[in-house]
Amino acid sequence: MSAPRTVRTVLGDIPPAELGTCDAHDHVFIRSPQLPGQELDSADAAARELAAFGAAGGQSVIQWTPYGMGRRAGRLPALARSTGIRIVAATGLHQAAHYTPELLDELRGEGLTDVFIRELTAGIGDSGVRAGLIKVAGGFHGLDAHARWTMRSAAEAHHATGAPITVHLELGTGALDVLDLLCGELDVPPERVVLGHLNRSPDLLIHHQAAQAGAYLAFDGPSRAHHATDWRMPDAVRALAEAGFGDRLLLGGDTTTAGARSVNGGPGMPHLLRGVRPRLELAVGQELVERILTVNPGRAFGVRWGVS
Repeated sequence: MSAPRTVRTVLGDIPPAELGTCDAHDHVFIRSPQLPGQELDSADAAARELAAFGAAGGQSVIQWTPYGMGRRAGRLPALARSTGIRIVAATGLHQAAHYTPELLDELRGEGLTDVFIRELTAGIGDSGVRAGLIKVAGGFHGLDAHARWTMRSAAEAHHATGAPITVHLELGTGALDVLDLLCGELDVPPERVVLGHLNRSPDLLIHHQAAQAGAYLAFDGPSRAHHATDWRMPDAVRALAEAGFGDRLLLGGDTTTAGARSVNGGPGMPHLLRGVRPRLELAVGQELVERILTVNPGRAFGVRWGVS
């Protein structure tokens, strides 16, 4: 008998069904030189934001913050306990622009695959928190040498652990290039890959091809109201659902700046359930949206750990 699938939260592994209503891509903590002065580094603000998400009906958050970007993994268990929100932490590496050259050289020397495997199996630093996914990133309409290095390391870590791989697509582009590399060249099963930010490039043909390949498609970041493509997201979801890919879809908020948090006057995590959900229900119906928020995340992030 094969081992059951579980989701690796910061408080331990749980059955996928226990995720409940899930924000499939967000950030409890994050910092980057690309976003100066907008760091998410306050534990108090994080607690209030998670509580607001819970008050809106949320039950779990998948944090995509990778290595070296202020994850504050040691803070996550206490936040999960105090707010009742299940949290999944990430290992992985973002685009090179988010790091110093010295840190990247250090990781090359240490071995990036080994870092990922250690954080998935032993824990992040001395926090005791094990990561539940590997987050990597592509470039704008292509994959540079850094992206290929991180994705190759992510694939190796996946094969060693079974962990899912989530991918930041720059402005929603490069999805097929990512799948060609991860699933074609590197033999990662497509159902273990989550493609993020597809709402930012509403190319319905690319969406269809990515879903047909077997990957999960995350429409994550609708809280950023300045994106002119936001209003097209329900149409993209409806087109995928009508093509039979409703089981491949995920939704997230991707709150990356302090100003975007609901506790600071922005839409924040609650917007996913208070704003996006009712709008999508008008487009594709309440039943499908419920499945996208509950069943699909459990399938995407539920893993038979140690089995690729």
